Amino acid sequence: MRKPLRKAVLPVAGLGTRFLPATKQMAKEMLPVVDKPLIQYAVEEARAAGIEQFCFVTGRGKTMLVDQFDVAYELERTLVERNKTKELAMLHAQALPPGSVVSTRQQVPLGLGHAIWCARAFVADEPFAILLPDDLMLCDVSCTKQLVDAYNETGGNVVAIETVPKERVSSYGVIDPGATSGNLVEVKGLVEKPPVDKAPSNLTVIGRYVLMPEVMGHLATQERGTGNEIQLTDSMAKLIGTQPFHGVLYEGRRFDCGDKAGYLEAQVAFALARPDMAPAMQGILKKYAQ
Repeated sequence: MRKPLRKAVLPVAGLGTRFLPATKQMAKEMLPVVDKPLIQYAVEEARAAGIEQFCFVTGRGKTMLVDQFDVAYELERTLVERNKTKELAMLHAQALPPGSVVSTRQQVPLGLGHAIWCARAFVADEPFAILLPDDLMLCDVSCTKQLVDAYNETGGNVVAIETVPKERVSSYGVIDPGATSGNLVEVKGLVEKPPVDKAPSNLTVIGRYVLMPEVMGHLATQERGTGNEIQLTDSMAKLIGTQPFHGVLYEGRRFDCGDKAGYLEAQVAFALARPDMAPAMQGILKKYAQ
């Protein structure tokens, strides 16, 4: 029997140096897009895919990420006293059941693979999703839900992929594609940040994954890769040939909110996608287009 996918790991230990000084005291994953922090978008995306349990891989000074999903008793009491029923209902709708969120520390910055390995006790022997909150997704169907559907179909590892210009492949993990069926692409190989002339394709992996627990055994070797870091891509590549492995050409748009320009574009796109904000954003854009 195929195990249901109930767990998600969110690596959130980064320092956010590209957004200093805003991130001097605040976790970069708490940066808001319109009125919601990046971490909450990621959790809500996962919940829309049926994910029930979350592990935040954090670093020092990042307790506010867990606090975001705790009950704020003083705030809720004030909202009740001021008859702010709409705001109170919103908080209750976004609340997670008790015990849904745990956190663990990545004490040293040794790469994404190391961060995922830090969640090994949480993952145990179950399949799990990985969401990188810096990649903010705007999709009609949750990007993670698209991956979960592919997992239920194939029974193996699944990564979200997209096409990028050839000259940009050196910034991503790149797949060596095999047979294609609809938006499902067989993965024959994976390489992390290859030189342009050695890239097997221009199909790149973004920050959404569904992986089998066996990846932890490969991460446990602590083998260093590109940038002298423990690369998740290297351990995923070792699963190819032993388990099904596919990429999903997801439907939707990705915004790189680890980049200032991408973060600003996300503000525009997400405001335009909301009926309550679209008129105001359209007016702003018209004003500055002159």
